[in-house]
Amino acid sequence: VEKFKRLKNEGNDCVKMGEYDEAINKYSECMKLNAEECTVYTNRALCYLKLYKYEEAKQDCDHVLQIEDSNIKAFYRRALAYKGLQVRKKNIAGI
Repeated sequence: VEKFKRLKNEGNDCVKMGEYDEAINKYSECMKLNAEECTVYTNRALCYLKLYKYEEAKQDCDHVLQIEDSNIKAFYRRALAYKGLQVRKKNIAGI
């Protein structure tokens, strides 16, 4: 439990500094310790969105919504991921 909290806090600090790749690593480590904790998935989804990794963000949000079907952050971030995926499809179609 302590290691989980420490890693999550380190991940949060990385996000604040804009170090999204490092934050993803910290949150992924948290998931190995507790795969049912939704906040690390929504936090990691935020990092993926910042890095334009929309499919990965969507997958994390989908996972959260299977556990907690009313998680507002997961719904919101999944919507942002879908929006990013749609923009990418339009750009590819325009090439």
